[in-house]
Amino acid sequence: MNLLAIDCATNACSAALWLDDAPGPHRHAVMRRGHGEVLMPMVAEIMDEAGLDFAGLRAIAVTTGPGAFTGIRIGLSAARGFALAAGLPVVGVTTLEAVAAAQDSEGYPLLVALDSKRDDIYVQLFESDGAALSEPLSMLPEEVADILPAAKTVAVAGDMADAVLRALADRDPPLLRLTGPDLPDAAVVARIAARRFASEPVAANAPPPTALYLRPPDAIPKAGRI
Repeated sequence: MNLLAIDCATNACSAALWLDDAPGPHRHAVMRRGHGEVLMPMVAEIMDEAGLDFAGLRAIAVTTGPGAFTGIRIGLSAARGFALAAGLPVVGVTTLEAVAAAQDSEGYPLLVALDSKRDDIYVQLFESDGAALSEPLSMLPEEVADILPAAKTVAVAGDMADAVLRALADRDPPLLRLTGPDLPDAAVVARIAARRFASEPVAANAPPPTALYLRPPDAIPKAGRI
């Protein structure tokens, strides 16, 4: 199947194609701001590189969070716009599972920790095969010990992995810092979504995925202020 995946929910922006059950053209940039300005050119570049238009796609995939509120909204809005214009379904993938799927956890349980741009961090615990062991959570780095299996080595990835290692420096056994990608990448999102779509196809008229927010936004709209 052919699928377009996009991500701009965290400190990176990326777009990737999955073509005939294999990775296709791909763009990825690490950035804290400006996702809205670079996402559409990325999509145009990879579509041109593949010689593909939206009629040649089966689905759109997008990260749903957790992450930056603005980035999540940009990604979901773009995915819904593409899907509506082309009559395609949208497949949602969380940022935490995208980072987890990019790792080799060496057979250990895997904790993914991502930046929330505040004191807390976004975390989720996975089995070595990628199965979720916890729900996505927001917590302080020192609170992460509460969700880790006792007396087991746990691998850690994500752009806040080092903060967890510092907070739990005295843990026994110590945490294992992985060297895989610390931020979501649309190439991984495309792989996850293609597998998910193959096992459970999504109808074009199905409701689109919703944002995964683990806490309220920092900015409160004027109408919602007390």
